[in-house]
Amino acid sequence: MASPSTDHHRAAVLALAGTSGSLSRTEIAQRLGLSPATVTQVTKELISHGLLEELASAPSRGGRPAQLLGLAGAPKRALGVKIAPDRLAISDVELDGTVRDLSVHDFDPASADALGHLTDTLAAVIDGDSSSILGIGLGVPGGVHDPAEGVVNADILGWRGLPLGRRLRTSLGLPVLVDNDVNALAAADCLYGRGRHHRDFLIVTIGAGIGAAIVTNDVVYRGAHGDAGELGHAPVDPNGPECVCGNRGCLEAIVGDRALVSAARHQGVLTADETISDLHTAADRGDRTAQAILRNAGEVLGRSVAGLVNIVDPETVAIYGEGITGWQHWRPGFEPALRAHLPALRNHIPVEVDRSDDQTWTQGAAALVMATPFDTTGAAREQGQQIRARLTSTHDIHQDDDHKRRSQPIA
Repeated sequence: MASPSTDHHRAAVLALAGTSGSLSRTEIAQRLGLSPATVTQVTKELISHGLLEELASAPSRGGRPAQLLGLAGAPKRALGVKIAPDRLAISDVELDGTVRDLSVHDFDPASADALGHLTDTLAAVIDGDSSSILGIGLGVPGGVHDPAEGVVNADILGWRGLPLGRRLRTSLGLPVLVDNDVNALAAADCLYGRGRHHRDFLIVTIGAGIGAAIVTNDVVYRGAHGDAGELGHAPVDPNGPECVCGNRGCLEAIVGDRALVSAARHQGVLTADETISDLHTAADRGDRTAQAILRNAGEVLGRSVAGLVNIVDPETVAIYGEGITGWQHWRPGFEPALRAHLPALRNHIPVEVDRSDDQTWTQGAAALVMATPFDTTGAAREQGQQIRARLTSTHDIHQDDDHKRRSQPIA
């Protein structure tokens, strides 16, 4: 059989061609840190097995034009799943990040058969056609110690020690990776967005919860227990309101959607049945109290993000989340507070507000699968091995390797 490193190289080359488009052998070697000889051998094998094909040559810059390579055959894909307190969003995502066939389903995580409903919904989406699916990635609003094992602790869903990954693998027969939804967003950004220009960046999400993901040296930092980036549970006010985690005065308990709606109702901006979207509408219409509530939230967030920037020293900060609908009212508080708490050398760090919808979240979840071929640490363990095998059709290649070995004369 081929060596594990050879399998990994094959998968990484195919994944790079899928996520980045056509590339020359020189570019592949540079991006993956492989020797030209290794790339030549691996690409030759992949071309011979119909997984990679030679495309048009790149324009010459004075020397011999470089031959470009691209994926061949049926496109590989992954399912990306965003689990929220009130719904499931599921999409079919191609290797290049293209999201297709997005569907949204009602979901009650507290129901007695929540996992059964999730499994049945995914089975209906797959509809018996799993041959080109590399795996399933799930983003959850909570902690996941090990994405390959997929045991979830999510207070906002009411899940403690839920064996999500194992249940889905057993029922659906596909590789499954589970991680915090903000980490999943960061994985997608590494593959398709900021990661192509920045090696170190910070993602912050606002909405029902407050989250963060830290990318350092092109890797999403997860911490010792998978809980790095829990910005929403950073202590802000020891006398503040109780948080869903059981502590008092967490950032999320002060600027999360629930806290903002509660403040707006208390101050007469919203009625008992109105929601965060109504608060945004009131602010847009010029209600000064609504605007002040969101501006104050921005100020608190700005101070908290400044503390995180001072600790991790990113190149840039991205803001995601459903809460960005009202960002124009957060910004007047956020920007001054952020800049006021940064040293001069970091004071001009860019802050980008990005789109955040079900398509964004599900692309992130699928990226947990797509990123596996680039993982040289083996963090995804047997799930990563299965994903790479599905990407490279290793069964056929390994048969050829075995055949070649058997046909060689014995010394």
